[in-house]
Amino acid sequence: MQERTERRRSKGLRAAHALEEVAMNKGELVSAVAEKTGLSKAQAGEALDAALESIQETLKKGEEVKIVGFGTFTVADRPAGEARNPRTGEKVQVPASKTPKFKAGAGLKDAVNG
Repeated sequence: MQERTERRRSKGLRAAHALEEVAMNKGELVSAVAEKTGLSKAQAGEALDAALESIQETLKKGEEVKIVGFGTFTVADRPAGEARNPRTGEKVQVPASKTPKFKAGAGLKDAVNG
C-alpha cells in the first residue's frame, strides 16, 4: 500500500487525498495473481476475466456463487419506490431492480481481522 500512496503523491494530487488509502485495481490484481501462480500477466488476466464472467453469468440466472472460505455472491430484489430530486424536491419514481450483494465468509473475515 505504501507504494501506491507514493505513486499518488508523485502524480501531484492534493496532500489530503495523497494520504488516503488506495484500492487495488484490476491491473494490480492481475500482477499479484501472475506473481503468485507463475502465470504470465496475460494468462492471469484471462483467468481473472473468466472467473468474473462466470460469476456474472451465474448471478444473471438468479443463482448464488459460494466460494468456501471467501464469501457468497447473491442477487437481491429491490422494490420500486419513490425518491426526491434534491435540487427541485420533485418526487421521482424509482423502478424495481436487482442488485448484486456479497457476504464475506469466515475465512476472509479472519484474514482481514488478523
